[in-house]
Amino acid sequence: MVSKARIRLWSTNIDHLNEVTSNLVDIAKKAGVRVRGPVPLPTKRLVVPLLRLPHGEGTKVYEKWEMRIHKRLVDIDADERVMRQIMRIRIPDDVYIEVELVR
Repeated sequence: MVSKARIRLWSTNIDHLNEVTSNLVDIAKKAGVRVRGPVPLPTKRLVVPLLRLPHGEGTKVYEKWEMRIHKRLVDIDADERVMRQIMRIRIPDDVYIEVELVR
């Protein structure tokens, strides 16, 4: 039975995230293993409202700061040769990756 590698990636920088996922998919397709994805998962939005200073006695004015966390999911057949190539990919500091082996 062939095991699969489920790779979860997330980042606040969408360009770096798309670059890493395209590298993963290219490596898997060149090796001839089955690939499912990249599946875009829902983007998490973290919004922080702050009072704008100086607000004094007048109307209250808020600034809203927002950080978006983009996520992708890729399933690849876990061939030993492909997994070694995946481990050698240069990943930027703002992209986080999690590899899980599934049956």
